[in-house]
Amino acid sequence: MGQLKQGSGDTQDRRYLEVFRQVTRMISMVRDPQQVMENIVHNLPELMEIDACTIRLLDQATGTFVLGAAAGLSPEYLARPDVDARETMDMVASGQPVATIDVAESAHLPFREAALREGVQSVLTLPIAFQDRVIGIMRLLTRSKRAFTEQEISFSLVLAEQAGIAISNGGMLKQLERQVNFLGEVQVISRLLGSTLDLDVVLQTIVERLSAGMRAQGCTIRLLTPQTNRLELVASVGLSREYLQRGEVVDEKNTIRALQGEPVAISNVLEDDRVIYKNHMEREGIKSLLAVPIKAKDEVIGIIRILAREHRSFSRAEINFSMAVAEVGGAAIANARTYRKITLLFNHIEEQEVFLANILDCISHQLLVIDRNRRVAMANRAFLQIRGKKESEVLGMDYGRLHHSENCWDYGHLDQVLSTGQMATVVREVVEEDGPHWYERTATPMINEAGETEFVIEIIRDLTAQRRLEQESIERSKLEGIIEMAGAVAHEISSPLFAALGSAQLLEVDRHGQGLEEIGMIIRNLKAISKLTAKMAEMTGYSSRAYVGGRRIVSL
Repeated sequence: MGQLKQGSGDTQDRRYLEVFRQVTRMISMVRDPQQVMENIVHNLPELMEIDACTIRLLDQATGTFVLGAAAGLSPEYLARPDVDARETMDMVASGQPVATIDVAESAHLPFREAALREGVQSVLTLPIAFQDRVIGIMRLLTRSKRAFTEQEISFSLVLAEQAGIAISNGGMLKQLERQVNFLGEVQVISRLLGSTLDLDVVLQTIVERLSAGMRAQGCTIRLLTPQTNRLELVASVGLSREYLQRGEVVDEKNTIRALQGEPVAISNVLEDDRVIYKNHMEREGIKSLLAVPIKAKDEVIGIIRILAREHRSFSRAEINFSMAVAEVGGAAIANARTYRKITLLFNHIEEQEVFLANILDCISHQLLVIDRNRRVAMANRAFLQIRGKKESEVLGMDYGRLHHSENCWDYGHLDQVLSTGQMATVVREVVEEDGPHWYERTATPMINEAGETEFVIEIIRDLTAQRRLEQESIERSKLEGIIEMAGAVAHEISSPLFAALGSAQLLEVDRHGQGLEEIGMIIRNLKAISKLTAKMAEMTGYSSRAYVGGRRIVSL
């Protein structure tokens, strides 16, 4: 195409005014900055009578101009790494337009060769500025040589400035919309995290919602372990196992910065020295990374890394959103960790209580644990079975009330242990339906760190069988003594008794009538004594009976 049509000054001004009006109308109809750029590059060639147009935006992270939109050029031409000579790009970045009438005379070989292959002859490179700050470049290209006049350059600068305003306004509006969306997403995530104390659910919710909210392909959470101060991978989404198992990341500069409390945004991980595992990231297809610290009460407890498979210059809104989620997540992680510790502690205590209860239940004697307020803290199975009570009925009951029916007991021994911290033992006889019973109560103090009696362990032993056995042993000894004495007496009596009985019988034979009755009575009495001695000799047990004077004698 040729140059702008030349005519009178009024015609030229009207032409510029019409182009300006159409460009302004065109860019004001859309709010998305990408649509603004697309409309400009597709409509400006016809309005300006040029062959092609490109817009590149400045990437603040890398300082390079990244293609935003283009029309009239091949993908091969647009994909070249070098846009133009360094001098040209520096001039445009400083706010000055650069007109190249004949690209064949360009000293920058890569640009010259690419332009000639594309058939481009002339290029006008214009800065796109907003509030005195260059945010991009707009290039007007022709396939015929063209010497851009000062008027054309000035007018093109005005169009570029309008494009800058439209792109910035669209970007700000889009950022505002994203911030509103981010705020809503933070509220949703806060609600989700506040609804659970399950640490695994908390961690997985964070990586899934944050990855989706940031439109990223992957996300990981690594937490510092207090014992080793090393980062442990605890949650991930969208990443392969091979990548996740690549090795430690604690020595990477981006990780170090994040652990210091600062967010780290990397638009090109393959060319950034803050990344170590470049090969792994390349195989995984990761091109950009954002690392943010996870804090709990101003203490960094881990990091979140958001990974994208396209080159991205993370905006301030995206970084703030990630930081807000990390902050909410840090509080939720701390709460979930505390809950897990408490749960484990309670489970441990419960296991210890069950273990202790099982041990106590194996004790055959009755056992009670009484606190310093004289209330029952624990009772074993033997106590409950003998008393016919349930554990729930006994626990917390006043010690005196527990034994109120046993009037024969005083419980001074418990007060003695509580006051002195010394063990005390007491034995009492209790008359029950089946006779007397003897019980021994031994109270032993449990001393706390302050030297005070915290609990008293009381063991109640039933001594009835032992006492009865002792009485039986005494009775058996008495019986053995009586039997031995009876045998000895029988033996001692039997000899003179036999002699006396023999003499009496001989005397009875010699007497004929005189004194026979008296002799017969003597013989009968001696025979009776003989029977008694025989009983005494065969004696294995005895019973007693009342005798004169209130005494008791052995009954044969």
